[in-house]
Amino acid sequence: MVSNDAKKYTKISKKDITMLGLRSSMFQLGFNYERMQAAGWTWAQIPIWKKIFGKDKKELSEAMVDNMNFINTSPPLVAILLGLLASMEEKRVDRKTISGLKNALFAPLAGIGDAIYWFTIMPIVGGICASFASKGNPLGPIIFFLVYLAIFLCRIPFAHLGYDMGTKAIDVIQENSKIISKSASIMGLTVIGALISSYVTLSLKVKIGSVSLQKDFLDKVFPNLLPLGFTFFLYWLLKKKKVSPIILIVVVFVLCIACSWLGIM
Repeated sequence: MVSNDAKKYTKISKKDITMLGLRSSMFQLGFNYERMQAAGWTWAQIPIWKKIFGKDKKELSEAMVDNMNFINTSPPLVAILLGLLASMEEKRVDRKTISGLKNALFAPLAGIGDAIYWFTIMPIVGGICASFASKGNPLGPIIFFLVYLAIFLCRIPFAHLGYDMGTKAIDVIQENSKIISKSASIMGLTVIGALISSYVTLSLKVKIGSVSLQKDFLDKVFPNLLPLGFTFFLYWLLKKKKVSPIILIVVVFVLCIACSWLGIM
């Protein structure tokens, strides 16, 4: 009697899904502003398709063409979606259905991935590691590397998770995407707020007579008022005035150099 596990991997083996997870690390391969991540997305799945379709070049070409449409989602979590669609390809689900699900799910996955990784995990880890590194502690770069390595290796179990869950993953992703992304965003913004208070420092050297404007006035009225105000000013420019982050970085550098040279700060 064939076990359920053996039946599950009739054409696609566990090794194939593992390789699918590893190949998803090249998801940004061939990134462009017309189709975004479509080239890397398609490349990751080619070995799976070759195994499913065999010598049927027509089916293979249709799958490749269909998957070269626009896609933009979270690289650390994309393996879940790849695994899910691999299981559907194996069952020969209608191509329009597969394409529709891909288009429906890549946005929720992007929201979850961005909130968890770039707004929560990486700011927290980056802040901790930067603190270690600033004191000459080698744990800083080591911890950062290990965390990044763990994120990379998680693609393998994620690919198996998507494949094993199959169509069940659709409901899980759609039902939980909003609450997961919102919770992670709140946590991430809280941490970023704490990092701002720790790492953004501004201090005036201006004196009026013998009175220091910073120590004798601002610090007694509202400590750290300048860092807070400057941070919110940059946020206002970024959010409301749509100023490019690159321009803001350059402006901050120029202001720091100019104010230091003039003896203002």
